[in-house]
Amino acid sequence: MCEFISWKEFDGGYVLFLTAKDIYETKRGRELQEYSGSEDDLTGHGAIDFFYDLKGKGKNKECTDFSTPDNFPPAIVRAIKAGEFRGLGIAKELLTAPAWAKYEKVTDSALAEYEKVKAPAKAKYEKVEAPAWAEYNKVTDSAWAKYEKVKAPAWAEYNKVTDSALAEFEKVMAPARAKYEKVTAPAKAKYKKVTASAWAEYKKVTASAWAEYNKVGSKTFWDLFAVRKNRAKKWR
Repeated sequence: MCEFISWKEFDGGYVLFLTAKDIYETKRGRELQEYSGSEDDLTGHGAIDFFYDLKGKGKNKECTDFSTPDNFPPAIVRAIKAGEFRGLGIAKELLTAPAWAKYEKVTDSALAEYEKVKAPAKAKYEKVEAPAWAEYNKVTDSAWAKYEKVKAPAWAEYNKVTDSALAEFEKVMAPARAKYEKVTAPAKAKYKKVTASAWAEYKKVTASAWAEYNKVGSKTFWDLFAVRKNRAKKWR
């Protein structure tokens, strides 16, 4: 996951970074979205490199300390003040305490809505996952006990002698490990098979609710920041 905000720096202090307009309103931005496959990485160094076809050129820079504009290049400060990162991230230090309180009041309500959707979806997933995990552990516990039965005397023997015994210890343990993996692999595959569809359903149900929460949070934050008096003094 990239840091908010990341940029590429070149000799003379010239910088390149990505704004919401770059990502969501340009052809190259749409190509970036397809290339990235993750909203979390749309403003990172890799994304900047791809967008501008830099081929690795430039120094990777990032900062999460918004306590002062001095931590950022002037071009990024101007972009922040112009709201050009709307939808890409937020930072508490950009707002006054009262403005942040307003933000939390709105997002707390949005988070409650998300949790309302998440709770039953999680319960439904766990109803499938719990017995599958128990079945998997039933197999692995037995296999692990057999593995430990071989390991204990081999380890004791190893500790009795010098480093040359390590090779002998590994020689003894290799087939035991292989046997453990062989016994547990089908159980692990079965566990994944049983839980995969339930997990996919859980993610499907909660993803839209989480996206809505983030949408509300981002809009609220940048709407507040757009009003000069809501900004921390250094950012006015």
